[in-house]
Amino acid sequence: MENRERILNVENLTTRFYTEEGVVHAVEEMSYQMDKGDTLGVVGESGCGKSVHALSIMGLIPSPPGKIEAGKVVFFGQDLLSLNENEMRKIRGNEIAMIFQDPMTSLNPVLTVGFQIMEAIKLHQNMGNKQARDRAAELLSLVGIPEAKQRLDDYPHHFSGGMRQRAMIAMALSCNPTILIADEPTTSLDVTIQAQIIDLVNNLKEKLGMSVIWITHDLGVIARMVNRVNVMYAGRIIEKGSVNEVFDTPKNPYTVGLLGSLPNPEATSKRRLYSIAGEPPDLIGKIQGCPFANRCTFVIDRCLQEMPPLEKLNENHEVACWESEKVEKF
Repeated sequence: MENRERILNVENLTTRFYTEEGVVHAVEEMSYQMDKGDTLGVVGESGCGKSVHALSIMGLIPSPPGKIEAGKVVFFGQDLLSLNENEMRKIRGNEIAMIFQDPMTSLNPVLTVGFQIMEAIKLHQNMGNKQARDRAAELLSLVGIPEAKQRLDDYPHHFSGGMRQRAMIAMALSCNPTILIADEPTTSLDVTIQAQIIDLVNNLKEKLGMSVIWITHDLGVIARMVNRVNVMYAGRIIEKGSVNEVFDTPKNPYTVGLLGSLPNPEATSKRRLYSIAGEPPDLIGKIQGCPFANRCTFVIDRCLQEMPPLEKLNENHEVACWESEKVEKF
């Protein structure tokens, strides 16, 4: 088996928010590893903790009300959670960069696109104005913006949604990061532009040798982009492994439900799309037992009492489910 370099090790990451209504258990004991060259998908419905986990890695959890209660985020042997803000600033945007969800609000409307890209370059790469401007134009060109040099002086409202997202990607790539975290970067874009952005990130990954964490609720994107996947539910990873293992032989009822809700144009038999009954649990307060129990057709008494741990099915597949042996794909 190929020997690959371990670049990220997330161990028991636990993040909570202390609100007037109570304690929100946003991310609970999340653990996974990432090797150089990996594209990792993090998938799950809205509110399951995907984005909070990414913001925890980046040191961007607002405190108060948020607090990283436990765990480690080890990047090249260094625990990011032990760093102070000045130390973290050297890594954030430089070695680990993030594309945020909404290109319409992520760029500052009163600053030119060029100024916003150049800011990170000057901060991390010790370049002067002219060098930084040339680099910014090069990046805009790299992400497919025509007449890049002239567009540096435009404001965000001069760009379409797809162009703004490309500008955000250019900004994230400005310092050649080792890891690029893409947090639902295509959600607000139309389908054609979504496909272009996905292809763009794939091509840049190959060209620049980055590792990518792609956060989404779209399993179609995951199937097309990643080699490993974490399926999240109620703040926890409930299934993880190679994308082929998880998609071909899902062993958590929630994963099965997600995959059953995807249309399959190659299916030979007609099957109604599956919908998961019920609603996700309220994350205020500690959940007893498996958080999916009240929506699950395989539920047994033990599910209501004990949270199942992630257990290895093989080298490329782990699942948290007391009844995983009975679970099969539709």
